[in-house]
Order: sequence, then C-alpha cells, then structure tokens
Amino acid sequence: MTKTLLFNTGILTMDAQRRVYDNGAVLIDDDRILNVGPSENLLSTVQSGPDVQLLDFQGRWVLPGLINTHVHLSQQLARGLADDVDLLTWLHDRIWPYESNMTESDSYISSLLCGIELIRSGVTCLAEPGGQHVDGMGQAISKLGLRGILARSTMDMGEGLPPAWQDSTDEALDRQLAIYDQWQGRADGRIQVWLGLRTIFNNSDDLIIRTKQLADDLGVGVHMHVAEVKEEIEFARRTRGASTVTHLENLGVLDKNFLAVHSVWLDQEEIGIFAERDVKVSHCPAAAMRVLGFPKIPEMIAAGVCVTLGTDGAPTNNRMTLVDEMWLTSLIHKGRMLDPTAMPAENVLAMVTCDGARGLLMEDKIGSLEVGKKADLVVVNPNSATMLPIHDPVASMVSSLRADNIESVMVDGNWIMYDRVIKTVDEDDVLASARRHAEALRERAGIKLPQRFNWIQ
Repeated sequence: MTKTLLFNTGILTMDAQRRVYDNGAVLIDDDRILNVGPSENLLSTVQSGPDVQLLDFQGRWVLPGLINTHVHLSQQLARGLADDVDLLTWLHDRIWPYESNMTESDSYISSLLCGIELIRSGVTCLAEPGGQHVDGMGQAISKLGLRGILARSTMDMGEGLPPAWQDSTDEALDRQLAIYDQWQGRADGRIQVWLGLRTIFNNSDDLIIRTKQLADDLGVGVHMHVAEVKEEIEFARRTRGASTVTHLENLGVLDKNFLAVHSVWLDQEEIGIFAERDVKVSHCPAAAMRVLGFPKIPEMIAAGVCVTLGTDGAPTNNRMTLVDEMWLTSLIHKGRMLDPTAMPAENVLAMVTCDGARGLLMEDKIGSLEVGKKADLVVVNPNSATMLPIHDPVASMVSSLRADNIESVMVDGNWIMYDRVIKTVDEDDVLASARRHAEALRERAGIKLPQRFNWIQ
C-alpha cells in the first residue's frame, strides 16, 4: 500500500504528553499512523517513489479527527422545524410527527446531509443515539467514509408515542440485537453498534436493566439521554422514587460503558456517582442553552468525570458544527461561574479528541496522533482573517477556528475531504435530494409552522 507523509506542518498530537510540533510530520501506512515527529527526522527516513505520497502542508496545523459523541443524523431534515418552542411542543408537535413519518430513504438522505456538515467541521467519528431507521443511517455512514457508532432510539413505554413505536420490552431488545447483527463491524470496521435508551420517560426499569446486561454481553456501550430537563427529574421522583441519576445507580446500570447525554440536572453527590462509576458524559452546549439549562461541566471534570462534546440534532441546535460547540463550551461556563479560568482551551480540545475517544471506548484506536493508532486526522488552514494570527495554537483551535478553516479530513488513511472538496459523495446531489425529501416529509407529517413577519405574495 502507498505510504503518505504529511510534513512541514504544525501538529497537536493530543497524546498523553500533549506534544506539539511547530514543524512536524505524520507518516501513514494504509489505515495506521506509522510515525509522528519532526519533519526533518521523518523526511530523512522516507524515500520518494511511486509508493510514497509526500504532502507539504506548510502553514497548516494537523489535529486528531474530531469526535462528536451525540448527533441525531436522522433529524437533519428537521432543521428549523422546532425553533422557539417549549419542550413539549418540540417533542409532541414537531419531532414525533417528523420522526414517525420518516422513511428509510428520508433517513439516508438526512444522514448524508448531516454527515457532510460534520465532515466540513472536522468530524471523523460520531455516536448516533438512535432514530427509527438505522439501516438508512448505516448506509450513509458507510458511503461518506466516516467512523460511527449507531444505535436505535429504544422505547417501551410513555404517553403519546406513535403506534409504530409502541414496542414491548422483548420487542425493543430483539430489534436492538438485530441491528447489532446487521451492522456491527461493517464498512471495514468503521461502524460499531451500541444499545440506545431514549429517556427515563420512555424506558421501563426492565428495559434499562436488560439493555445494560445485553450491552455487557456484547461488549458495547449504552447511549442514553439522562437528567435532560427539570421535568424529567420530577417525573423520575414521582414514578421511580428518586431522581434520574440516583435511580439509575439504584438499578446498577451506571458503569464505564454508559454514555449519559446532557446530564444537566445533577447535584454534587450524583456527579460523584458518575466519577466513581466512570460514567461518560456527552455535553451538548447549544442544545442545553436552548431549553435544558446549565450543566455543571467544570465540576464534573474536577471530579474526574470524562466529559465529551456533541452537537445533538438539528432541531435542537441547527448547527451540526462541532467547532462551534467548542467555542460555546469555552464561554458559557466562564459566564455561569464568573470565572475566566473555567474551561481552559486545553480541556475543551481534549473533549473532542482524546477524551471523546475515551467516552466512546475507543481510546486505543483514535483520539490522538500516535504510532499504531488509526489514521483519522484533520488539516486546518488558519490563513484567514477570522483566525490569524496564531499566538497560542491550542487556544486558537478552540476560540478562533471556524468550519471554513477545515481544509482536509482523513479517516482510516483515506481522504474523505481534500482541499475542501468532499470526496465520497456528490454534495450537490445530496443537497438537491435533501430539499425534496424535507418538504415532502414536513407535508406528510402535517407540521404547521408559525408565519413570522408579514409575507407578501
């Protein structure tokens, strides 16, 4: 196979020593990183020839591929359908009608559209918490060349569920196992399958316990929305006798392979439980700011909780751009705590690289640029009026980086975007298909939006 040498570039390795190279190089052999070090050293060991590709990235920075630990691929066609509404309106009048009228073809196009935005913002790996058409999502991830964890949005109870979603506990488990059999290890190993639980509103204790047991048997993780809104805590106390986190602890399901999303409404004792059980957290700052509240992220990190970053879905955020979430994360907790030292840039960058990999149980494969790890990386071109000058490269990657600065993206040693051109799909075709599918789906779902301002025909 052809070796690729990226040289003459700045490198943020995000390894355990947090090594940074002003003029570094990364040598790639097939899908693995063969060496990382100073350009001079690596160039002297590589002979030019037909089996070696030399890429001079002078003026660029190379980072590990960014990891989005919570993104709803199948909700991309609902961007703009649920702005400026309360949670119950968002769920019952917009999202459930949208998702319950979605076809597998809709899910595929939605996932392609979302995937393009993820790639353009430097994401190489994602965790999908689940829609109802996992096959469409899997096909899209495979085609795009991304690395991804898939799950089904699993429910066995709850008021107002569309008829097609009303599974028994056994049916919900069987469906998850079928998806695992279908997709685990597909796309040359880039696709994994975890088990998904929607929320405590929609999951019985029996389903929660048996899902965790099945995940342990399969050696995978559990992806669940946890302590998302204040109403959820009140519901859990009323129906289960304790808040969400305390109840999950009483059930014995909190563990190192449990990814708790949002985790806004935790007290300090529950943060301690997360730290003790090595529960991983996916923080979605834009979605939290819309309706959920201020999660205690600095307190979690101080307690030793592994916190990662996600974008959530388009109806809760609109921007599936992880670099925007980094910037937002660096700001909102400073404001909440009135402390400019809260959430330093190095912590935020770790959340989307090495800590993101740990959150998805893949720290031995991705998350840093190290010998033997997968060749998942991002090339940043900072030469823009919005990013220059670069005095502190770590801070700049968090506070100044824009999606437009993401120049090239590699997964498994393959360029899925190079020089800002998506290489795996026809982007114009996807955009055209997305417009058609989104309009037809909205009409089918009967979603009515308020008319803002005075429209003149």
